[in-house]
Amino acid sequence: MHFDLIVIGTGLAGLMAAKTAVEKGQKVLIVGKGTGNLLLFSNTIDILGDMQEETNLHDGLYLWMKNHPEHPYSRVELDNMLHALSSFSSLFDGPYSFRSMGDRNCLVPTGIGTFRPTYLIPTTMMSGSSLGDGNTLVVGFEGLKDFHARYIANGFGCRGETIPLLESLAQEITPTALSRLMEDPPFREKVAKEMANRLKEETRIGLPAVLGLQQPVAVKMSLEEITGAEVFEIPTLPPSIPGKRIFNRFREWLIQRGATFLMGHPVSNVSVQERRCQGIQVLHPPVSTFFSGDRFILATGRFMGGGLAAEEERISEPIFHLPVTQPADRNDWFGKSFFSQHPLHPSGILTDSSLRPVDPVGNLLFENVWVAGSILAHHNLIQEKSREGIEIGTGYMTAKHALEE
Repeated sequence: MHFDLIVIGTGLAGLMAAKTAVEKGQKVLIVGKGTGNLLLFSNTIDILGDMQEETNLHDGLYLWMKNHPEHPYSRVELDNMLHALSSFSSLFDGPYSFRSMGDRNCLVPTGIGTFRPTYLIPTTMMSGSSLGDGNTLVVGFEGLKDFHARYIANGFGCRGETIPLLESLAQEITPTALSRLMEDPPFREKVAKEMANRLKEETRIGLPAVLGLQQPVAVKMSLEEITGAEVFEIPTLPPSIPGKRIFNRFREWLIQRGATFLMGHPVSNVSVQERRCQGIQVLHPPVSTFFSGDRFILATGRFMGGGLAAEEERISEPIFHLPVTQPADRNDWFGKSFFSQHPLHPSGILTDSSLRPVDPVGNLLFENVWVAGSILAHHNLIQEKSREGIEIGTGYMTAKHALEE
């Protein structure tokens, strides 16, 4: 089983790399242990939260790249970054789309009653970006943990209500289960009527981001029709239903165009001759299957995705055994307080300008392997609020470089 390109990792970086290659007619295999970090983190598309509120994306990225030459964005370059974002947005051209507010960051409400800056937000969250005091009712659901409506509403100076679900449901319900129920018209109608009864003078209703997996905009419009109020989603803690929507859309699009997904089993070994990777071994006990390829993209994420492993004395990369830039001593991994800039955060894989892995002195390690996403070194995506931007930009760019070989 031979492929033009094998992508290791099913997060946003791997999916963007696969999309870019498939659009060029390549035979692509995407391998992953699960569905990637989209279900953990991605409710919106963060590009650079550190930008000033009045700065547009073009100017903000230009200055950032100029001041941070080792950052993954500088490996992508500005024009390619804008093309990558356009490529991502093109997948969501229906009612459910991702948009910016005047080509600048906007503030969206969070599940802890604060605002956070982000760049692209889904249609179902647009109304929340201009949340005003007193005209919004925040609604939670009994049994849905980690979304406390009154606590959230207090942060925005509005009211919060928690409404009961059907008596037949268990005491606790997951966001995934509730999002499926919201696509059932009778259930949705009961929820909408309950919300309408709780309204006073409010003209908008903020809900946890559970308005369905398949047709969230249709669910939103249905709720608005019954309640007479504008409805919007508020990002929640994991699992992220908007992240699952992104993954499902990519997977559907890629499979329709001939890409192959192999999920649920890890890459156990790689075959290497000189400085070229020949193929990967995927373990599916008791069977181990070999897949050969011309080019390979490593997009396995950081610690939670298994792309980096924290051992007793060092950080390692478990598939290609690439060197990881890191503090010399484990005692230097962390700052003195939780909110410090921990020296561990910039750790990752070093690459050349084409995003191929290199050793600490710049020697090329593999001729046909590229590295994409948060596993890369020289960024702090948590503080920068740049996770999805790094994944989209480097995923797109690694595929472009690979196809030029």
